[in-house]
Amino acid sequence: MTKRVQEILSWYEAQPKAVRTNLQRILEHGRLGGTGRLVILPVDQGVEHGPDRSFAANPAGYDPLYHFKLAVEAGCSAHAAPLGALEMGAHLYADKIPLILKANGSEGLSKTSDAFSTLFATVDDAVRLGCAAIGYTIYPGSALSPQMYQILRDLIAEARSKGLVSVVWAYPRGSGLPSKEAETAIDIVSYAAHLSCQLGAHIVKVKLPSSHVALEVNQKVYEKYQIPISTLTERVKHVVQCAFNGQRIVIFSGVEAKDEQAVLEEIKAVRDGGGFGSIIGRNSFQRPWDDAVGFLGKVMAIYEK
Repeated sequence: MTKRVQEILSWYEAQPKAVRTNLQRILEHGRLGGTGRLVILPVDQGVEHGPDRSFAANPAGYDPLYHFKLAVEAGCSAHAAPLGALEMGAHLYADKIPLILKANGSEGLSKTSDAFSTLFATVDDAVRLGCAAIGYTIYPGSALSPQMYQILRDLIAEARSKGLVSVVWAYPRGSGLPSKEAETAIDIVSYAAHLSCQLGAHIVKVKLPSSHVALEVNQKVYEKYQIPISTLTERVKHVVQCAFNGQRIVIFSGVEAKDEQAVLEEIKAVRDGGGFGSIIGRNSFQRPWDDAVGFLGKVMAIYEK
């Protein structure tokens, strides 16, 4: 075990040994194993956006096994996917790469009164499939967020009792936010990361924050204490600070697929801001195989520096 992994695990002393063992497995797997950095391949976009918007750009992606193979070949830290996709390949790949069962999702064909993500799988499913972790999305700002927090509370408690790491996707959205722009505002993203940690997340996934400060009460705080947020690196650093002063693993995603150089510049900002890594879906699997493997390699090379 490297000193960096040992340091990170020391932040999770209250967790059962089995949880820490699975967290260690994720931290030590793949090309970045032992560095304390993670690159995770998530493929849950078919649920929210539909299969065609997700996979038509690279039709090989309609096959769930393609994504297992890509994650392994590229040297990713873990592969996250919904129940059905994991059932297609867990028996072949659970011993080759840590798997994260994405337990809930928001499908795009129906509407609720506010943002909500439905539970599609159970902790027992994750155990049955040999997963290292279970993942759950929350929507801070939604009128329905209290129900999601209660579901997450019970999910984390059960996952902990069965030795699984808990990964929380924290996506601010809903009627409680003052604007669409607020979903990626620095104060809102930081709040979502902190909230996830307080709910018991071991790993938190958030979107990259903008320099916008959404809430007037927070604008005064940022000005009074001169919290630096002008650059993406500074904003990443602040989000990490809000996650127990950097003592919880926070990983970042960008926005929809963009040109390679723009993505790589964002990765450098995450690295320089002390972020623990990236979760990269459409920006990788929508590329042809060779391009996807090469692109993920470039991302990992940045984190190795």
